[in-house]
Amino acid sequence: MGEKNHALKLLVIDDSPRNLELITGALAQNGLQILTASDPEAGFEIFLRTRPQIVVIDLIMPKVSGMELLERIAAIDPGTDVILMTGQYSPETAVEAIQKGACDYLTKPLDLDKMRHRINSLLKDAESRRRAVQLDRELIDTFQFEGMIGRSPVILETFARIRRVAPHYQTVLVSGATGTGKELVARALHHLSPRASGPFVVCNCSALVETLLESELFGYVRGAFTGANQDKVGIFEQANGGTVFLDEIGELSLPAQAKLLRVLQQREVQRVGSPVSHTVDVRVIGATNRQLRTMVAEGGFRDDLYYRLSMVEIPVPRLIDRKEDFPLLQKYFVERFAKQYDKPVRGITRRAQLLMAEYSWPGNIRELENVIGNAAMMTQGNTIDVSDLPAPLNGVAIEEDAEDQALLSLQEVQNRHLRKVLERVNGNKARAAEILGISRTTIYEMLAKINASKSGDSGTKAAGAAR
Repeated sequence: MGEKNHALKLLVIDDSPRNLELITGALAQNGLQILTASDPEAGFEIFLRTRPQIVVIDLIMPKVSGMELLERIAAIDPGTDVILMTGQYSPETAVEAIQKGACDYLTKPLDLDKMRHRINSLLKDAESRRRAVQLDRELIDTFQFEGMIGRSPVILETFARIRRVAPHYQTVLVSGATGTGKELVARALHHLSPRASGPFVVCNCSALVETLLESELFGYVRGAFTGANQDKVGIFEQANGGTVFLDEIGELSLPAQAKLLRVLQQREVQRVGSPVSHTVDVRVIGATNRQLRTMVAEGGFRDDLYYRLSMVEIPVPRLIDRKEDFPLLQKYFVERFAKQYDKPVRGITRRAQLLMAEYSWPGNIRELENVIGNAAMMTQGNTIDVSDLPAPLNGVAIEEDAEDQALLSLQEVQNRHLRKVLERVNGNKARAAEILGISRTTIYEMLAKINASKSGDSGTKAAGAAR
């Protein structure tokens, strides 16, 4: 019974019992389970229950035509190989069938040798795909490094730098675009360091309010200010014996940079409201998606802090620079979300993969993760197809993008881009702020201006904006 469950399946749907018997006899072979149905609705139920790799359908049947059945099957699982059969051949119908997802179109009376050859070819393809899936799974295991996956030269070099740096660093700068995996790099550095058993404390510098930054980083004593009802340990003391990860360190103000530099130099922190200094033994990893060297030249970042942080720098490549990793990453995320959502999603159609390969992925790995996670949630079948992808990938927004941008004001271009980014991240303003390289406060201010301008528009325009 176990062998049968792993056998390749072929479903034949034809209202003629004679044809079913003929085809079954011609195609019978080891390793192939042949299922048959003389009623199209019953055949579709068998398809939903067994999910065969190949389906052979008669074009002309009572109640439901073969073309309609093809459309239903393609909508559920576009990865299924479907062959249509008909005794009333026409070039127009053949083209329509291919456009709707059929892989072949055979005429009756059937040439059984030709049919046998075509089925065997499809079976070999199906077996190759099954083997490719198995190899991909093995490759994921082989090329997984501290939660990161890749085999491209640039990412393998990143892995090698992490291994070399981890045992020795005191401060490290991890640089790279938003969504490239800088926090994963930081966690790998900590896990491979002698401090692995110590705490790993994350601080998102862009989320710290300037007035509370010092107390968050260094702590405070009771009575230091209104509302300080008890002593509070700061992030550096929390991480004592371990690692502090300062994400988006380029967002720190110049006064905050000066205070951070003092801690890095003296390895001491002083809680707000206390004259006593506390020694801390921590390693510090800073991460940024900004060009700190340029910020130093423009006076936006202290040069002494930059040189102390960047004594060792690990750049993280963009996704577009490591496209060799695409198949592995796609497979990894599909399997992860299929398990998370408890859905039988097993892959991505070739046409969807082509669209994804042509996309620029400005949000990098995080955007790829979000796209596949959303698609795995939305798909009704076993395979992610073009229709399951969000608008920027499946072409829905092409008409709007084709509008003459030269006639838009800079303010309107900015507003449109903000709306697109918010749509892409499902309204998550913190993530939109990361992608745009601005603070959440700035996003709220921009949205307030957009809403204020809408209030003066006509009712029709306001209704359109609400949509």
